[in-house]
Amino acid sequence: MKQLLASVCAATLVLTGSAFAEPKGTFRQAHEYGSGDKSSLDPISKGRVFQITEKLMSRLVRPDMGGKPSPDLAVKWESNADATEWTLQLREGVKFHDGSDFDSADVVYSLNRVLDPNSDSPARSAVKMITNVEAMDTRTVRLTLDTPFADMPLQLMDYRLRMLPEGSGDTIAQTGIGTGPFKLEKLDLGGTTVLVANNEYFAGAPGVERMEIIAIPDAQARLQALLGGQIDMESGVTPQQRPMFAASGKFNIQEVPTGNWRGIVFRTDAEPFTDVRVRKAMRLAADRAALLALVEGGNGAIACDHPVGPADQYRAQQDCPQDIEGAKALLAEAGFADGIDVQVNVSTVEATWPTLAEAYQAQAAAAGIRVAINQVPSDGYWSEVWMKKDVTMTRWNERPADQALHEIYLSTAKWNESYYKDEAFDALLAEARRELDFDKRKAIYVKAQDHLLETAGTLIPYHVTRLMASSSRVKNLDPVENMAIRWYKITVDE
Repeated sequence: MKQLLASVCAATLVLTGSAFAEPKGTFRQAHEYGSGDKSSLDPISKGRVFQITEKLMSRLVRPDMGGKPSPDLAVKWESNADATEWTLQLREGVKFHDGSDFDSADVVYSLNRVLDPNSDSPARSAVKMITNVEAMDTRTVRLTLDTPFADMPLQLMDYRLRMLPEGSGDTIAQTGIGTGPFKLEKLDLGGTTVLVANNEYFAGAPGVERMEIIAIPDAQARLQALLGGQIDMESGVTPQQRPMFAASGKFNIQEVPTGNWRGIVFRTDAEPFTDVRVRKAMRLAADRAALLALVEGGNGAIACDHPVGPADQYRAQQDCPQDIEGAKALLAEAGFADGIDVQVNVSTVEATWPTLAEAYQAQAAAAGIRVAINQVPSDGYWSEVWMKKDVTMTRWNERPADQALHEIYLSTAKWNESYYKDEAFDALLAEARRELDFDKRKAIYVKAQDHLLETAGTLIPYHVTRLMASSSRVKNLDPVENMAIRWYKITVDE
């Protein structure tokens, strides 16, 4: 607990104001419109467009440039001795875009909205240990948990846990009202959404006057839009595309090591993947180092089928070499001595997916796994294909270990994409949350990752070092994982 309280004290630092006296110019960015007509500005919905919500709405806690919890709308937090209660002190003088004051009632409303089982929010799994959210006064909120949990500030960094005006749940999907550095001027999720500077932002006026967030579903089209000057940044540049930008003085490239990952999901509730032997065979057939080299140019870190990032304090150190003979033996034991046929549904929402699928197709063939690639539309991929077809491509942004393991693999999680249900795994996660000793807690999280290596239905071959390309007119773009970028600091040359 001494270590925990020390980190809490460090988190009391207050954000410094922006150095920009007056917002100028327009910054343009794309979003992939991956949820189609189900897209919205509701930050806890499946169809939320985070490229917009992250600029409109603030969190209680945000990651600093090193990924550690730092103040946003909460400026200080501390727990009781057994970490079953957390008390948050809120920032003073903050207003929503509609002119109303931000206070503890808004926090109570925003968190209870996520926690409500009837809301069916995917974000609920990150904070469902909270049993009560209480306003102690207008600037103090107390969270009561059903279990000791020393890492609560990590959970509050979730990019979907944005603070909304009290009672705004029925309208937030269209209004986007928050306390963030930009305000909504025009909403057109299938076209161009326009944001304008919030000069009353608590950290200081933004550096740009306007932001245009443009729907471009296809990754190649987004690349061409950047090359053609229609947008100012793209975070999905592949190593193969990098030379197009390196040869020009019109762009900057940032290399950002992340816990982001790409993979292939085999639904564990669909034959033949109900058999744990088949699932493991599918994963043993992968040569991860070769996939990383071919798809990402070697930029990244090998992963052994769990989502915990390379820099995470709870990451397990594992080996997972390709084992073709082992894959064949498992398939034969499961009754597939002649191999199996698998159809993988692939879109170009993510630029690297086609290459990853084709490379895995070639590798798996040696184990008798005959992979057919089915190209599906990018528009609506997340709402019409992912979690609906038996085998799909997937992609996740970095999350703290506890959140990632709960959100992707807990039996009851909304976004359990592989429909993985394992009582022993669920019990490990519950045990880890109750453990206050860091070393013991880490050992449990490591055991959970080892369990996934044996039983999971998702092939996670690597974590990505992201290549982010931006126009040379863009200045002050933080070289960090997307959810930590301080958008109000960006400026553009006019």
